[in-house]
Amino acid sequence: MTFPVTDHESTAAPVEPHRVLVLNSGSSSVKYQLLDMRDRSRLASGLVERIGEETSRLVHTPLTGGAEPRERTGRIADHTAALEAAAEELAADGLGLDSPELAAIGHRVVHGGLRFSAPTVITDEVLKEIERLVPVAPLHNPANITGIRTAQALRPDLPQVAVFDTAFHTTMPEAAARYAIDVETADAHRIRRYGFHGTSHAYVSRKTAELLGRAPEEVNIIVLHLGNGASASAVAGGRCVDTSMGLTPLEGLVMGTRSGDIDPAVTFHLKRVAGMSADDIDVLLNKRSGLVGLCGDNDMRVIRRRIDEGDERAALAFDIYIHRLKKYIGAYTAVLGRVDAVAFTAGVGENAAPVREAAIAGLEQLGMAVDASLNAVRSEEPRLISPEYARVAVAVVPTDEELEIADQTFALVGRP
Repeated sequence: MTFPVTDHESTAAPVEPHRVLVLNSGSSSVKYQLLDMRDRSRLASGLVERIGEETSRLVHTPLTGGAEPRERTGRIADHTAALEAAAEELAADGLGLDSPELAAIGHRVVHGGLRFSAPTVITDEVLKEIERLVPVAPLHNPANITGIRTAQALRPDLPQVAVFDTAFHTTMPEAAARYAIDVETADAHRIRRYGFHGTSHAYVSRKTAELLGRAPEEVNIIVLHLGNGASASAVAGGRCVDTSMGLTPLEGLVMGTRSGDIDPAVTFHLKRVAGMSADDIDVLLNKRSGLVGLCGDNDMRVIRRRIDEGDERAALAFDIYIHRLKKYIGAYTAVLGRVDAVAFTAGVGENAAPVREAAIAGLEQLGMAVDASLNAVRSEEPRLISPEYARVAVAVVPTDEELEIADQTFALVGRP
């Protein structure tokens, strides 16, 4: 099934393409948003989940005209069927994928290696390179590739753009990006720090500078992207100079189900002493560690409730989570030399006031402090939560990865 552009009468006024469809394809899900780039507003969004299962579910939300979300349930066989179903929902709102107003489709691609440091129009050669990177992103790039191929089949005439999670971090110096292992081995197998959540770190660092009333080139910022996956970055003058995730998204902060930093020899120990295979250890560190491994829950709201009820295991998990955050704040203060702001973002960073308070507590000598009353305010707007006397601004800046992808896509292929 394809969606050819409508053939309008020659007397009709020409339509300037101004919409971008953003796709985030997972192994069994597709998230999508349609944006009008004239004012960067959202027209619709949706999620297709449990693709390939009998319990597949699509939730489509029109974001104009006050319409209510619509839901479909029942088997959606594959990504092609998922995108076709999404296209039908968009068409029901008068936003069909056959519209000449659609300028491009922007795809989130997790791993771009060293080759892709900017948004890139997807060609056969680009797609082959994304495929070559599958060994360093086996959980993510295959799903991204599936989404790209499906979208290409639906609209072969339309520019498809890859926006890479790793791109923002390609500015890291070699001293930050290299691991201290044999250089020939590292180069042969592409082993180095790549970093992830790059679209979020780019967006949030830029919005934080805007909040301070300064140009991105003038400020040094520590960005803390805290969701189920979590990462920190040191951003100097708008350029990433260090980040906590590495070859894969496993390294760095304590996360919902991932361990973050761990002695590499733990893997040898588990193989030799516990008889665990490489796959067993992979599952342990990626799926059964982090907060869920420490206390059985990876929802920070549940953990905080358990702490309030006197649960010592939840309290220890929270303390370990905060301890790791403080270590990275301190380390990135040293890397940057001067810090103008610390920005909290993503699900936990934006909504968990106790996490922000605990992470900054005791860092007064670094010029950081949190005002309790400002920290308690809930808002969807970027805001400062530090007192006026603090030398370093502490901010809460809601991330918007879909808008960042749309902006980068439209800047590359949109018409003036």
